[in-house]
Amino acid sequence: MDQISKLMKNQLKLLNFDGQNLFVGIDCHLKSWKITIYSEEFELKTFSQEPNSAKLAQHLHKNYPGAKFSCVYEAGFSGYWMQRELSECGIDCIIAHPADIPTMDREKKMKSDVIDSRKLCRSLRNREIEGIYVPSIELQEARSLVRARVKLVNDLTRVKNRIKFFLMFYGITISTQGNSWGKNYLAKLQQVQLKTEAGQRSLEFLLQELHFLIEKEKWIRKQIEQLSLTDPYQEDVRLLRTIPSVGLITAMTIMTEIGDIKRFKSLDKLCCYFGLIPTSHSSGEKNRIGRNTSRGNKYLKHLLIESAWIIIRKDPGLLLYYKKQIGVMESNKAIIKVARKLLNRIRFILTMKVEYQCGRP
Repeated sequence: MDQISKLMKNQLKLLNFDGQNLFVGIDCHLKSWKITIYSEEFELKTFSQEPNSAKLAQHLHKNYPGAKFSCVYEAGFSGYWMQRELSECGIDCIIAHPADIPTMDREKKMKSDVIDSRKLCRSLRNREIEGIYVPSIELQEARSLVRARVKLVNDLTRVKNRIKFFLMFYGITISTQGNSWGKNYLAKLQQVQLKTEAGQRSLEFLLQELHFLIEKEKWIRKQIEQLSLTDPYQEDVRLLRTIPSVGLITAMTIMTEIGDIKRFKSLDKLCCYFGLIPTSHSSGEKNRIGRNTSRGNKYLKHLLIESAWIIIRKDPGLLLYYKKQIGVMESNKAIIKVARKLLNRIRFILTMKVEYQCGRP
């Protein structure tokens, strides 16, 4: 047995896949990966392993020494760490958008991990998919900070709604002037008295959660402000804030989500990333343009549209453009065109490093 094992090791040392291209499709899950390996001609093997990129790299280099490997996996919960670790091991790896992976009808009806890994590997071998943009670890972590505030604000909105419906349930009305959740309103909330101790404790629980989230939102906003003063963001944030409808949070969201503006070769590609491209269906002589595509960065699309609604009140040039558009279309469609024009100006500002000028036609 010892002689056989030595012989096998010697044979492995003699293997040389220099100049050969091998393709690896990885279907990622929390507890296991399903992996398929293709050569240029056919499938070589499909197997399962634990979620460990170093172990995968070791397996590939050991069994196919000298080969050039290309890996792919779907964007999702696994993030970018697999791509970074495989790249450090000398293996090219891309991350594919799930909607861009070609899928046959039978693969939709007979879905399994094995089929998914084979589909990924086959598409990679056939050069049918392109990888998404992989940010640096510094940009990814800065993006996480800004996104954390978005989630915190959503939690704050939920608590406010719970308090509002709690008061409605007991028929309690609080008159307010100005900001409905300002200091005066919060002070009046503290004075609300229910008839039993149980009811009072339930209201106090909601108010404690509200004040906790308010303080956390102030803290995380301060952290974002400090981040905006650091070297990669300071100048671009300053330029973006010359736009009348762009504040600190909007500017930092744009900077952390898009990364380098120069990676978008055209305005259409940037609009696609923001989700400002309409769907279309053309067949024969018919050409139907539909609503905006559901694809796009969810943190940017609504933010830009909100900015467009604000800027038409402050920039006469864009107000004039908006009025021309509502003459031929509905206001909610016209504001999308304003958002595209505003995005074009943002692209110009970040590319040319100039301040925004109001009143331009």
